[in-house]
Amino acid sequence: MTQDVPSTPVVTAIVRSDATGELTVDGTTQELRAADSAQVSEDILSRVATIAGELGHPVRLTTVDDQGSWPLIVHPDGNVESGGDPILTPVPLTTPVPIQEAGQTAVPIYEPGPAPTARTEAQRNGRASFLREETRPNPASRGLRGVIAKTGIRVKPSRKELAERADIHAVSQHWPGPRTIAVVNGKGGANKTPTTAMLSAVFARNGGSGVLAWDNNETRGTLGWRTEQGPHTSTVQSLLPNVDALLSPGARAADLSQFVHHQTGDKYDVLRSNPTMLATEQRIASADFDRLHAVVTKYFRLVIVDSGNDESAERWLRMIDHTDQLVIATTALGEHAEAGALLLEALSHRDEHSAQLATNAVVIVSQSEKSGNLSTARAVAGGFEPLARAAIPVPFDAAMHGGKLRYDDLAKPTRRAWLRAAAAVAEGL
Repeated sequence: MTQDVPSTPVVTAIVRSDATGELTVDGTTQELRAADSAQVSEDILSRVATIAGELGHPVRLTTVDDQGSWPLIVHPDGNVESGGDPILTPVPLTTPVPIQEAGQTAVPIYEPGPAPTARTEAQRNGRASFLREETRPNPASRGLRGVIAKTGIRVKPSRKELAERADIHAVSQHWPGPRTIAVVNGKGGANKTPTTAMLSAVFARNGGSGVLAWDNNETRGTLGWRTEQGPHTSTVQSLLPNVDALLSPGARAADLSQFVHHQTGDKYDVLRSNPTMLATEQRIASADFDRLHAVVTKYFRLVIVDSGNDESAERWLRMIDHTDQLVIATTALGEHAEAGALLLEALSHRDEHSAQLATNAVVIVSQSEKSGNLSTARAVAGGFEPLARAAIPVPFDAAMHGGKLRYDDLAKPTRRAWLRAAAAVAEGL
């Protein structure tokens, strides 16, 4: 029972949106800092549980954030329960926390009951429908709010969590008919292959199977080197002679497995090029590209093409003709960004379809220099705003440079940036 919990020690905590906080025990305050506010919350609860363990009984904890004050009871085993009714009035913090950004509507984190439903067709005809669409979001599941929600207090997700949920929803969609995404930049080293792999991983991990990463490169394409190899060495050159059989009515989805390489962790498949062959030995004409595209779009709902650097190659130009969404991959280096911008300008004059792709393009700017910071990538992304529909910066991550590309190897901020980038791509499909 909550009334049996001693009132001492007096423990309070402040959690700020800038990933800092304070833990005060009987007047002694510790400053806390972590990668994000969720980790600050976890650190606070862990420390209070340790105090409870040392005392041998539960401890009352009052937490404060930008929306109110939350009384909790923390047990020695780390379990947390409600310690009373929350005070849902914004509480001034030692360091002010912005409740909302300019131009945004503040989102309350507590909802006492369901919102009124709009009148339906049945209601206008004199009868209320028995079917009601659930409009409230699920309670918070992250950070301090998630902990409080588990105590039985209905806490709305923060704006940050709601934005993440919206991005997950976007990349989890299945579209009517297959979609092709082309990842392009005429400059080598502009991050096309990592971009292809990460977009494929995000779409496959959230939306399920049916995602293919296709290395459409005739000059030493490295997608195969940087992804997991299946129990064979097949490449696009192996697939081409088998196109007719795979397009036949009797062909089965599993028949394609002998030509693509499944990524067991990230759940997408890879159609490799052959980097050991000279470009002259693996050129693909427009008609061959059409046949290959017919096969992969028969078996995959989403095809993400890692393009080569030769924008005059038949396979490159035909890729553009089949593309539904264009992605410009670039690093924050000026030469890579300039190559991407020039490509968008050139496509805007090629034909109507290419011009539409350029206007609707998504630019993904990776901060590839360890010594740099995300502000550089943000500045480059801002420079693309007049040219493309969206431009998303991605922070530096050592796991993106060299070796196999695996989504789980990325740091949390990098994974979040790739989710946002994939959601921006999905908006164009």
